[in-house]
Amino acid sequence: MRKINKPLAAIVIAAATMGLTACATQPTAAPAANVSTDNKLNHTIQVQSTEKVKVVPDMAEVSYSVSTQAEDAMGAQDKNTEDVNRVIDFLKKAGIDEKSIQTSNYGLNPIYDYTSGQKITGYEMRTGITVSDLPMDKLGTLVASSIEAGINNIDHIAYKSSKYEESYQEALKKAVTSSKAKADAIAAASGVSLGAITKVEELSSYSNIRYEGNEAAGLGAQADAKSIAVEPGQLDVEAEVTVSYSIQ
Repeated sequence: MRKINKPLAAIVIAAATMGLTACATQPTAAPAANVSTDNKLNHTIQVQSTEKVKVVPDMAEVSYSVSTQAEDAMGAQDKNTEDVNRVIDFLKKAGIDEKSIQTSNYGLNPIYDYTSGQKITGYEMRTGITVSDLPMDKLGTLVASSIEAGINNIDHIAYKSSKYEESYQEALKKAVTSSKAKADAIAAASGVSLGAITKVEELSSYSNIRYEGNEAAGLGAQADAKSIAVEPGQLDVEAEVTVSYSIQ
């Protein structure tokens, strides 16, 4: 039996040795490259750019509120309704279009006397009134007149621009132009040449300084009232883009 098995064993060992030799001499495959010459996305430089344009506001939006107090909830509501109606009537007589007047943020809360163990001593009702479409040169007069008419809270004044769209277009152009300078710097540092733009994405969105109201409201009956000094300064119209450039 040994005479039969020895040749077989020798054949098996020889075959195994040949297999090991073949594996040892076979060249190792190179790892796959991260950049494919067929994939244009891997041959781009992408930059993000933001630019601003200054604009002088010419419109305003004022957020008022009317607060009233009474001993009971119903009394506070009735008094608040009377005061709010008086203010709205004043605004209309002052030349504010009805579409530019909005009431909101209604609230009714108890008034506590904490010195007597959190005892309710009355109620306060508050109603917000927002007036939009105000020309900037009429804002100071209207605010002063509104106080005389019964407004007891001025919550917020927002400045807006009727020139927003053209200013935004200018900011967009500047953002794309500045992206080229950034991409050039990156390409030079990377030892490549910058090609054409392959993709542009606008990242900026709606701005609360954009004016989209009705015709400018004027002030009639209260035009000779005292005026509060208003200094709106300048607003920033901002545009942000992401630009991709091909590289060579």
